[in-house]
Amino acid sequence: MLVEKSITSLRHLRFPFSFLLLPVYLWGSVLASPISIFQGVCVGIILHFLAYPASNGFNSYYDRDEESIGGLETPPPVNDLLLYVSLGLDFVATLWALWLNVWLGLGIFVYGLASKAYSHDKIRLKKMPFTSWLTVGFFQGFFTVWLTYQGFCAINWADLPALPTAVFWGGILSSLMLMGSYPMTQVYQHNEDGRRGDKTLSILLGIRGTFVFTGIVFAFVTAGYIYFLHTFFGAKWAVAYPLALSPVLLFFNIWAWQVWQNPQKANFQYAMRLNLLSALCLNSFFGAMLWFA
Repeated sequence: MLVEKSITSLRHLRFPFSFLLLPVYLWGSVLASPISIFQGVCVGIILHFLAYPASNGFNSYYDRDEESIGGLETPPPVNDLLLYVSLGLDFVATLWALWLNVWLGLGIFVYGLASKAYSHDKIRLKKMPFTSWLTVGFFQGFFTVWLTYQGFCAINWADLPALPTAVFWGGILSSLMLMGSYPMTQVYQHNEDGRRGDKTLSILLGIRGTFVFTGIVFAFVTAGYIYFLHTFFGAKWAVAYPLALSPVLLFFNIWAWQVWQNPQKANFQYAMRLNLLSALCLNSFFGAMLWFA
């Protein structure tokens, strides 16, 4: 029984899903001027192997999804062990971060609180379409860029108003990108979310509206990244960015056309393919910047 519960809990932690959030960390690393490589790398490990899986598990425990969720097409029933494991991972993440730097520890702790507020039944930001949209965009975007920058450069919260211009606007762009992609992670979950009474932004927009919204936001964000890269890193990176994302644009438009003909195409399989392709392209681009810029 314990082995079965452990396997189920491990699946709900969805460690591979952290790969989809890796671009934000890599982008924050690009923007940093490293003072402590060791501490910066530790931040990456804390986020992707502790904080994100803890958030996934906690979310799964309170959602109790019966249909597909991000990273799991057929989620198994949750159990109490999942909750304890998720809280344990959060505790280790905060303790490790505190050992590195008290400000970093506070940041990881705040991130954990925000992720719990998102799904806990006593607060459940997921029921509030615009609040949850802004919360996810801020904490998985700007806040994570700041955590990464803080790890590499060892600043504290009092230094936030004096963040370098590149880091501030780079974090804003990261949040805007996530705010554009966030409704796409909900587009195949309308039935499941509606059954629980969660009114997500994608439900408000509708299936077609979700695609239109994401397309418009990504157009503006792409223009913002091109301008930002040209300003701070030079013309070659500004040109390389849209080229690197061209496979994502092609896939998105083909999928949108199919959904227009048949809304049933707005399903888990296509959403995960888009997420994976986007992560591959962004990770490759930001990884190249980290190495060569």
